[in-house]
Amino acid sequence: MRLGRIASPDGVAFVSIDGDANEPAGMTVREIAEHPFGTPTFTGRSWPLADVRLLAPMLASKVVCIGKNYADHIAEMGGQTGPAPADPVIFLKPNTAIIGPNVPIRLPADASPVHFEGELAAVISRPCKDVSAAHAADSVLGYTIANDVSARDQQRADGQWTRAKGHDTFCPVGPWIVTDADPADLELCTEVNGEVKQHSRTSLMIHHVAAIVEWISAVMTLLPGDLILTGTPAGVGPIEDGDTVSVTIAGIGTLTNPVVRKGKS
Repeated sequence: MRLGRIASPDGVAFVSIDGDANEPAGMTVREIAEHPFGTPTFTGRSWPLADVRLLAPMLASKVVCIGKNYADHIAEMGGQTGPAPADPVIFLKPNTAIIGPNVPIRLPADASPVHFEGELAAVISRPCKDVSAAHAADSVLGYTIANDVSARDQQRADGQWTRAKGHDTFCPVGPWIVTDADPADLELCTEVNGEVKQHSRTSLMIHHVAAIVEWISAVMTLLPGDLILTGTPAGVGPIEDGDTVSVTIAGIGTLTNPVVRKGKS
């Protein structure tokens, strides 16, 4: 099932998204009553996908991110972030950084360069604490796509990552959540203005999703809708005013966002 969140003439709602993603003109959305957790029930209202606007599929209480989770990305950063970690490295983005598909990433005037980072994201389905890796899948609603936008100069200057990765619009997410995706070996591709910049597979993660959920939930309680960004592979690079960045993960879809300098429309 594909789960999403839309703005329609009747307001904002969670929906199930039906049809062939390769033929978006024929896709439809069915409104979910209340929330998508557990077994969703439907109101009976539906719209063509073309008649509504896709929003970020989930507004999380928190966004937990994994750093240094692909060996090739660690190498391309020239050791700036340290060696490959024995345990997952976690940091937080504020939920105010979340935006949906086609919403502009706004570059701060005092940040350069700002990099894209295409990533697989897991969405938590229920409150959970101290979850074992063996049971981690029971706490995952599904998977979506994220872009961990990062101001590299601020990251270097601060010695930690909160400001660099926490700006408003620095966490594009979408276009929807796929509940039956298998995260073990998905192809990931990031393009800027149609040029491929990242091309990898989730099988190359140092720490995989189940281990990540176990590690994070040992530290903090995860709540329904919380997002876990699982790290980025090699190929990250700058985005500039006027660019368009698209992250595609096989079996899930494509997340596209334009880039503008802050203060521009």
